[in-house]
Amino acid sequence: MAKNQEDLDKLRHSAAHLLAAAVIELYPKAKRAIGPAIKDGFYYDFDFGQIKISKEELPKIEAKMRRIVAGWDKFAKKMLTAAEAKKQHPQNPYKHELIDEFSQGGKKKVSFYQAGDFADLCRGGHVDNPASQLKHFKLLSVAGAYWRGDEKNPMLTRIYGTIFPTQKELDDYLEQQEEAKKRDHRILGQELGLFAFSDLVGKGLPLFTQKGATIWRVLERFVVDEEISRGYQHVRTPNLAKTDLYKKSGHYPYYKDTMYPPMVIDHEELILRPMTCPHHFALYQSKPRSYKDLPLRFAEMASLYRYEKSGELTGLIRVREFTLADSHNFVRKSQAEDEVNLVLDLIEFISQTLGLKKGQDFYYRLSLGDRKNKTKYFDSPQDWDEAEKLLKKVLDDRHAPYETALDEAAFYGPKVDVQMKNVSGKEDTAFTVQYDFCLPARFNLEYTNEKGESEQPVVIHRSSVGAMERSIGFLIEHYAGAFPVWLAPIQAVVLPVGRDHQAYAQKVAAGLTQAGIRVELDDRNATLNAKVRDASGQKIPYILVVGDKEKQANSVAVRTRNNQNLGPMPLAKFSAQVVRAIEEKSLS
Repeated sequence: MAKNQEDLDKLRHSAAHLLAAAVIELYPKAKRAIGPAIKDGFYYDFDFGQIKISKEELPKIEAKMRRIVAGWDKFAKKMLTAAEAKKQHPQNPYKHELIDEFSQGGKKKVSFYQAGDFADLCRGGHVDNPASQLKHFKLLSVAGAYWRGDEKNPMLTRIYGTIFPTQKELDDYLEQQEEAKKRDHRILGQELGLFAFSDLVGKGLPLFTQKGATIWRVLERFVVDEEISRGYQHVRTPNLAKTDLYKKSGHYPYYKDTMYPPMVIDHEELILRPMTCPHHFALYQSKPRSYKDLPLRFAEMASLYRYEKSGELTGLIRVREFTLADSHNFVRKSQAEDEVNLVLDLIEFISQTLGLKKGQDFYYRLSLGDRKNKTKYFDSPQDWDEAEKLLKKVLDDRHAPYETALDEAAFYGPKVDVQMKNVSGKEDTAFTVQYDFCLPARFNLEYTNEKGESEQPVVIHRSSVGAMERSIGFLIEHYAGAFPVWLAPIQAVVLPVGRDHQAYAQKVAAGLTQAGIRVELDDRNATLNAKVRDASGQKIPYILVVGDKEKQANSVAVRTRNNQNLGPMPLAKFSAQVVRAIEEKSLS
């Protein structure tokens, strides 16, 4: 087992060299680009020219890797001038670009590492004994990747792999990846008919079906009702605004590269909004405010628009238009600590109701600023110190699981990020709580205190459930599509045994619908077994079979999507149980 992350990175970086060596032997005309260690493995980018490499070639490359590594006893370092280094990679523009960069235009020598007959431009970090250590690896997939992540550059072929110190660790990882495939929301979303994408509509713009929209509607109602019950005022503000609004707030310099181009209408420059903060500030300024009004909490289900590179778009997790359960809480500085606690109470309540466990399914990240970086962050050291101290105190007092991340704050203040991992192990910030002492000053936000004097509030930016698209993606994966009954798009399906039972089946479906249960009637001309199998495949919580006995007793024969047979049950009793489970938002 690797002693630490550094040892694991060396192992994986060494495996990337081995991958490149095998590819070059099999495809001599391929041009190498880069091959770093990454979380859970490694990759190498190649320019194969006109040759198309698919996943079917990976076993052949793997076999070549195993033959080559038997002759590798060590990685030997040598230093070359830029000119010498370029001779090692003739007619390779990717390596030449890196050599020019690493050598500072030819002023310094660059390092190469050689194992067996294979040498590569490299800064180092390898295993001591390649032949004995590079054993437990697996090539995983092939993907396209722009050189240096820039869409203006050539598209390369990226081969992903992984390696572990032991076979058991590799097997465990591969088993986890197989489970991840079963839970991948992109696959399940298609199989369960929840959402779709259309090239005609555009990349990163999901289309939710009736079923997907039902999950959205139920989740949104839950969040909005819960926020209103906790003192939030739900508002609506435009999806457009003048570019001047974002210049005033200070967002424009930081976000302009991810904003969509301005539109000039009636001599005004308008832009699709990437965030809601300035809109809510303008609403705050719409009338005078008193200390008696604070805390004042403006919440909104806000559609936001940000340009994401096509290579970074990922199902519902990363999209180009998203709806954020957003809020801006205007408070006195003396109220800020209590307000952050109330915000985290809400986040934890909603997460718990959705079946997400703190410390297991999500954790907190305290994202701090850099006082020295006055270009990236608002320059007010005392305010930064106070805000960071407050957020740390809140997390410590709550005994919350959190990590600290330097230089990850918003430009206007530190934040607490709620971090979640998808089934593939990739971590994303699901939503965030930000302490803002900067933007209130930019907008001259004021309230009148007890003495009739003007004071400036601080603003707590927060989201209770994050972007709806991302949250639904996480929930699909968390439940592998088998949602608890209150979230399930179809909560029960009624299956008549034969034609003689269709009228009763319709009566059952109508009664359940009237009780507020989302029900579907499957009266297709198909066998009962086929209908049960289809309903289970669609992960519908309850499968209700009705035949002669059920018709006579005004009952239903109840099965679950997991093929558990609950037997006959009076219709009224079943209906009452399901309604109670929905009202209680039961997770069982």
